[in-house]
Amino acid sequence: MKKFTVLMAALFAIAAMAGSAAAAEKIVFRFAGQQPTEHLCTKMMHDFAKEIGEKTKGRVEIKVFPANQLGSYELVMEELIRGTVDMSVTSFASGFDPRFDVIYTNGIVSSYDEAKKVFMPGAWLPNKLVELGKPLGVNVLGSYIEGFIGIASRKPLKEPLNPKVDKGVLVRVANMDVYNLGAKAMGFRTITIPWADIYQSMQTGVCDAVDGMSTAAAFTTLGDVMKYWYATNYSFEYLPLMVSEKAWKKLSPEDQKIFREAAKNFTLKSINTAQSEDTKYMQLMEKKGIKVFRYTDEELKPIKQACVGIWDELGKRGLTPELMKGLREHLGK
Repeated sequence: MKKFTVLMAALFAIAAMAGSAAAAEKIVFRFAGQQPTEHLCTKMMHDFAKEIGEKTKGRVEIKVFPANQLGSYELVMEELIRGTVDMSVTSFASGFDPRFDVIYTNGIVSSYDEAKKVFMPGAWLPNKLVELGKPLGVNVLGSYIEGFIGIASRKPLKEPLNPKVDKGVLVRVANMDVYNLGAKAMGFRTITIPWADIYQSMQTGVCDAVDGMSTAAAFTTLGDVMKYWYATNYSFEYLPLMVSEKAWKKLSPEDQKIFREAAKNFTLKSINTAQSEDTKYMQLMEKKGIKVFRYTDEELKPIKQACVGIWDELGKRGLTPELMKGLREHLGK
């Protein structure tokens, strides 16, 4: 009886040690986001975490922290570099490398069919982002495309598809060369206004129109003051799906493959969702009495060509001639 008791105690000890070892092998990643808890991006982050958990059979657990809970996008990128945050879907902090602003260059794509080719992992632009992130210790796995950007205005534009004609409005742009030069190339006079002041500025006539908003953002932010929406698709709301290189090295080759496949699913799903969201919010605009202008790829060509025309200038302003030469060769046609 004593021998049996000793044997059982030994077996329980071995089982406990095995359980502890298994628990020690489990990897837990902190996944940072900047969008609100109820935002579609946050929902997709949870879906990504669930897919990883299921496909790794619990070897990797991802905990989602939306709404800047782990800090601003600048801080999160700094922590990714250090390895104290494992993953994120947050904006590039171009202070670490101004070439990251290439992703916001006007004229890269004009349709969702183009977006599916241009942003899928393995294409030229995603590979370039991987190249830029590597020296920092950040691995760019995929993309979140929130929606195309157009022009919200309280006045009608003059010949909106003719870049050689002054549009007759003063448009707000973000304090970035990619947007300022792009707007001017399309025929707009520009003014820089902080994001927080956009509504009041448009309401009081400080500016007549706003550049740099997705369809959903324009409706939810400016729906009470805008009267026209021009779906000119010259740019898009973009967030990278990033993982710290230090976190990446913790994964087995098998689990790294699972992450890459999940990142492709994440990217494609975001593009498909963005397309349906754009349609939804343009319909909501029309119900509210806002005049919506939709265009074909062919109709948008003059705008794309005008935006491509300023790429060389952007190459002199931080994006480097080499980077813009590659962009022109692969995406400028």
